[in-house]
Amino acid sequence: MKMRKKSDLPQKTCAACGLPFTWRRKWARDWEQVKYCSDRCRSAGGPRRP
Repeated sequence: MKMRKKSDLPQKTCAACGLPFTWRRKWARDWEQVKYCSDRCRSAGGPRRP
């Protein structure tokens, strides 16, 4: 398997914090369903108010 630069990997925006996050190998099987960048954001649920 050819190595990729991190900048070449797909990105999404976190549904909770609004920050961009990059594809991770552990999300390979369910990348389409990933909405949150971390467990902390997932447990917070919806968007945070600043």
